[in-house]
Amino acid sequence: MHNLDTMTDGYQDADDPGRRELMALHAERADLEQRLALAEQQRLYLADPAAVAAAQAEEATLLAALDRIMTRIRAAEYRSQPGARFW
Repeated sequence: MHNLDTMTDGYQDADDPGRRELMALHAERADLEQRLALAEQQRLYLADPAAVAAAQAEEATLLAALDRIMTRIRAAEYRSQPGARFW
């Protein structure tokens, strides 16, 4: 895992709003990935069929949320590039 505080991928200023946005999105992504891993483990290893179904539904919801966050991260990273177009 990368430490975003020490990365120098074009974001030199810690007060840069773009960097803060990207760091917040990555923090949200990390939280979603942890919750997704838990839901997956519950789906795979719980014995109660109702709990397995609930974990499966939670996993699907979290995957959709992760997809949205990843799209927002890609957009924020694109906007950080010199010469990026805005639609």
